[in-house]
Amino acid sequence: MTGQDLVGQRIKTVRRQRGLSQAQLAHPELSDSYVSLIESGKRTPTLAVLELLAEKLDCSLTYLINGVTAEQMQEIELALNYAQLAMDNGEVVEARARYAEILADNGLAGLPQLRQDAEYGLALATEACGDLEEAIVLLNRLRRNDATAMAPERHVAVAVALSRCYREQGDLAQAVHIPEQILGGAVRPAWTDDLMRLGAQLLAAYVERGDLLRARQFSAEVLAAADLLGSPQSLTLAHWGAAIVAVETGHADEAVTHVERAIAIQSEYGDPRRLARLRGDYAQVLLTVRPMEAQAWREVLLKVESELIESSASPMDKMRCAMNLARVELLLSRPERAGEHMRAVCDLLDGMPQVLQAEARLLHGETLAELGRQDMAVQELLAGAECLDQSPTTRYTAHAWLTVARVLERVDEPARSVDAYQRALACVGL
Repeated sequence: MTGQDLVGQRIKTVRRQRGLSQAQLAHPELSDSYVSLIESGKRTPTLAVLELLAEKLDCSLTYLINGVTAEQMQEIELALNYAQLAMDNGEVVEARARYAEILADNGLAGLPQLRQDAEYGLALATEACGDLEEAIVLLNRLRRNDATAMAPERHVAVAVALSRCYREQGDLAQAVHIPEQILGGAVRPAWTDDLMRLGAQLLAAYVERGDLLRARQFSAEVLAAADLLGSPQSLTLAHWGAAIVAVETGHADEAVTHVERAIAIQSEYGDPRRLARLRGDYAQVLLTVRPMEAQAWREVLLKVESELIESSASPMDKMRCAMNLARVELLLSRPERAGEHMRAVCDLLDGMPQVLQAEARLLHGETLAELGRQDMAVQELLAGAECLDQSPTTRYTAHAWLTVARVLERVDEPARSVDAYQRALACVGL
């Protein structure tokens, strides 16, 4: 039944409840034949006619249009606001439950835009909870069912989230395909801030896939587009993406220049939680390219840790920060302090993506090895290896297997170390 049919049915239902004939409802402004056509779905009334009929029927205009009363509409909007607030505060489990509860209510049946908002919110909350497989299902359903009714901005936002989920899940073919459907082709759409976000996801997928030549070419294109747009968001995304590409291609000084530019822009224009997350990523980049300055990066990460707590960041953000702090302490030869951070990480592992769990397990194993707890180190390394077995083959998994091999070699597990080296080689086709 179309929206036009539903409006007519509601008018007919309320008219009968009020004990009115079509002629009585129509008189004197309308003809009874026109009311009949509206009720049968053969005519679409204007907003002015709907307002008139709502007044005559003593019901709300929102009920005639959407099938809900003004009070119900207010309750739905309030529920959506509470769900979004929970999401913004990092309470992702609660946000997921609230969005699911809203969608379980039939009150959204006549409110396609609010239903779409709730479905999109549920998908993002599900992703934030670490359930990437279900998030992908929800996002694909949203694209399939609401494609024609979706605003261009929402269409791009769904593609951004879907590419990100596929990349974190390890399905790099889809992580590339989704944004290339929009950004590729003979005629590329004019760049906007929304498309810059999609471009950043595509760039990350190229890097993760190991297509570094394409990543470097595309990064230059994104930087040029950001300079033309001139918006803080586009410039931050472009410089951050360029920094990651520079790190992966061995251009350390270039990476630092780009990441510091991104930080400067975000410091002036960005929200606190996004800035804290970016600073954490900044410290991780610098740990990679300038490990000799670990003490300075430790101070940065401690500030980030405090900012994440104050901004009610998601568990995933807090977990990544704690892992970077553990890495700093290992570089500073303080394995006991690294162990304290890793205990906090282990408390957050449940529900996280397999790849992130593997990374955490391997880092914990490395920390335990530094502490001389060889048996426990082997146990964590094997748990990390099990997570890697369940993850798709990528550049990341190749590096991860190499980490497993090196640490197993250090704790005198030669047979297992050789096996891990072989797994690393297999990941790169050798």
